[in-house]
Amino acid sequence: MAFTKSPTFKYIKNFIIGVGAAIVMLGALYKLQSWEMPTIAGIKFDLITIGLGVEALLFALIGILGPDPDYYWDKLYPGLSSYDADVQPLSSGGGMAPAQLNGEVVEQQLGGMLTELQTMSKSMSSLKALQDADFSGTGEQIRQMGNFYAKLNEAMADLAATSEETKAYKQNMQSLNGNLTTLNSVYGNMISAMRGPNA
Repeated sequence: MAFTKSPTFKYIKNFIIGVGAAIVMLGALYKLQSWEMPTIAGIKFDLITIGLGVEALLFALIGILGPDPDYYWDKLYPGLSSYDADVQPLSSGGGMAPAQLNGEVVEQQLGGMLTELQTMSKSMSSLKALQDADFSGTGEQIRQMGNFYAKLNEAMADLAATSEETKAYKQNMQSLNGNLTTLNSVYGNMISAMRGPNA
């Protein structure tokens, strides 16, 4: 079982999975484009069947072997990355001594992180308050302003029309005044003519 834990096996497994997936994709491309499957040495290859077969075999193999742990203890204890390495138990004190932690440095780093987290929390609270602000009335105010400007434009148009009507009224009044003056003079002449022989 040591071979399945080796980097060589992991590389071969990943290589075959990648090539199998590429063959499946090529097969799907051939099917979607309605291209004829490739023929090599007189044998027609169905790329989808081959690729899916390889993938099914590899998925079964992966299911049987199980996942590998993704630990990075080998950075602290060199030798753990090799499956057959002779690593002393940690409790016996053998191998490399664990690194000593400096409490003051850790406390300073944690204090700095705490300050940053508090600052981020305040920023998030400000953003939340901004998000919760009620902007629903703004749309109504904009609608009301639009109505106001529309009515103002109508009033200006009415005023312009009234100005034209006022000019026409003034001209009619002047014409009426002229007609009345003419009519008065005609009546005055008629009255004078009627009184003239009796006087």
